[in-house]
Amino acid sequence: MSERASWFYRILISKRDTKRRPVSRAPRAPEPHEAYSGLIRLHVLHHASEGAVFGLGMIEELGRHGYRLSPGTLYPMLRELEREGLLRSERRRVDGKIRCLYRATPAGRKALKIGKQRVLELFQEIFEDRG
Repeated sequence: MSERASWFYRILISKRDTKRRPVSRAPRAPEPHEAYSGLIRLHVLHHASEGAVFGLGMIEELGRHGYRLSPGTLYPMLRELEREGLLRSERRRVDGKIRCLYRATPAGRKALKIGKQRVLELFQEIFEDRG
């Protein structure tokens, strides 16, 4: 192993230096999915409170509203909502395919209700006529 490779390997396996140091980066504009992720989460909770939803169906539904999400963005979001206790999943056979169906939990319905109130307040302020 070369000296440089050895040094790199020691850095990777070293447990002595476990503190994370802030990395200074130039400010960047958020990606659209980052800026809208709260709204997308509310949209998912809205549909999951009305009935069972599945990933591809939500991708298509969100696409009708102009959001282009990849499965690599939506599925982790669904799992995160489930970990937070806002969604509950179950696997079912639908049209010969095993689908993971998500439904809103009582906590998810409560979060939706609060989120809708906050979005309404925010939008009223943003679109307030100041003329």
